[in-house]
Amino acid sequence: MISPLAYIHPEAKIGENCEIGPFCYIDRNVVIGDNNTLMNSVTVLYGARIGNGNIFFPGAVISAIPQDLKFVGEESTAEIGDNNKIRENVTINRGTKAKGRTVVGSNNLFMEGMHVAHDVIIGNDCIIGNGTKLAGEVIIDDKAILSAHVLVHQFCRIGGYTMVGGGSKINMNILPYTMTAREPATYCGLNLVGLRRRGFSRETIDQLHRAFQILMGEGLLNDKVERVKTEIGQTPEVEYILDFLKCTEQRGFIH
Repeated sequence: MISPLAYIHPEAKIGENCEIGPFCYIDRNVVIGDNNTLMNSVTVLYGARIGNGNIFFPGAVISAIPQDLKFVGEESTAEIGDNNKIRENVTINRGTKAKGRTVVGSNNLFMEGMHVAHDVIIGNDCIIGNGTKLAGEVIIDDKAILSAHVLVHQFCRIGGYTMVGGGSKINMNILPYTMTAREPATYCGLNLVGLRRRGFSRETIDQLHRAFQILMGEGLLNDKVERVKTEIGQTPEVEYILDFLKCTEQRGFIH
């Protein structure tokens, strides 16, 4: 199941039942788990750590050195979980001394030509569209969806269960459970379709709707947070939003 036209460094560690197509290149200091498929012309470079059951389509480049002028060759990794689909020409860079690693969780779909820069952290069950670019140290929480050709500024965080419209330019954080689109990027309400598809109850959706009415309204943020706690209570979903707000002090969040 390994093509004679592939190059695998003798020090690379390859798990069981892997399929490695022609013209693949696997560098030293690479660990690949079981049941992975690398179609033709996939490049896996120094520092890659790949779990099980992933599919890499032609032209993908995993663990290339960061496009960061502060990088001076320090040891770092690009870590990928299980059961991801990495489509054609996706690039995932390894970390720098800032975090030491770039991390991709499990069960994600990265569509053609998207880029994951150094020290990015992506959760599980995310969908990221064609040509979307994530700058360094971006964080994307579980079950987020970014459409095609989204540009995300460095250090931004995108909350879980979000939907980001195609072509958006993101330079601030995006709160969980929301939709963001337009130019400039704007809060467009709850991600109702996504929440219903994920099995959120009507009661929970109503609570989230009321929470965002308060948070996106007039007044000081601290006062609005206290109103949310008093009027809605601290359900797990509301607690997630309030915890998320604590990380927005540096870049703010999209209204």
